[in-house]
Amino acid sequence: MNDSGQTAGSSARSKRKDARRNQQALLDAAAAVFVMSGVEAPVRDIAAEAGVGVATIYRHFPTRAELVIAVYRHQIDACAEAGPALLAAGPTPHAALARWADLFVDFLVTKHGLAAAMQADSTGFETLHTYFLDRLLPVCTELLDAAATTGEIRPGIDAYQLMRGIGNLCIGAEDDPRYDARRLVTLLVAGLRDPH
Repeated sequence: MNDSGQTAGSSARSKRKDARRNQQALLDAAAAVFVMSGVEAPVRDIAAEAGVGVATIYRHFPTRAELVIAVYRHQIDACAEAGPALLAAGPTPHAALARWADLFVDFLVTKHGLAAAMQADSTGFETLHTYFLDRLLPVCTELLDAAATTGEIRPGIDAYQLMRGIGNLCIGAEDDPRYDARRLVTLLVAGLRDPH
């Protein structure tokens, strides 16, 4: 391959990398707006948060459902990747679990509008739910196992039950400003400590 071929190839890779980075920034902005205002937030608010035009959002995500689903998958991936990173960063597995639970709460707040956004697409919703379980259950299990191994929490806590409990504590949080789901989840995670 000649130098111009190599330059064209690296230029195309660079453009793809920039496009992926721009799409990730857009999804981060949409997630932040959804957490603050729900999934029905105006697209102009998401565009303003992302620092792009409204047309850019519609070019990537022609419908609100596509945007919500993309944010949902993006947040699942971010939550899944955060678990091992938090464990590595320390200071303790229990602290990593508590921080991960905070991220999970943020994710669940965004997820609440997903069913409405997907309307009658039950197959799509089931596919996303399976993706959610496949990606997040192993991460939660890893965090729980690490904290149990160090003796910080009692052994035998089931990841699915914990995630379900956190999810239940988040129900209705967006409708009642006096209800602080994050505080209750913090108390729940603190309550996992081994009393011995």
